Amino acid sequence: MENKREQDMRYREAEKRVKKIKGFYIHAIVYFFVNIFIIASKAIDRDPGEIFWDWDLVSLPLIWGIGLAAHALSVFLPTFILGKNWEEKKIRELMGKDK
Repeated sequence: MENKREQDMRYREAEKRVKKIKGFYIHAIVYFFVNIFIIASKAIDRDPGEIFWDWDLVSLPLIWGIGLAAHALSVFLPTFILGKNWEEKKIRELMGKDK
């Protein structure tokens, strides 16, 4: 019976992780297409003598890119630093203290 419960727990954890990864991929795709649209619209609407790469054009992708990088770190870094089984070990440790 414990094996079934453990499998269910692992399945739920894997499901949460997949949702986090999917959320990051959606964020990255939206980032890419919105910024391509903004750059393309700026290229179409600019005057012939106007400087193309100015702060207004670069600021949004730069600031949003920092947010996207933070999102990537929150999704992928915990398993890189703490290891795959860190959460499971910590849960078992805390459950052992409660007894």
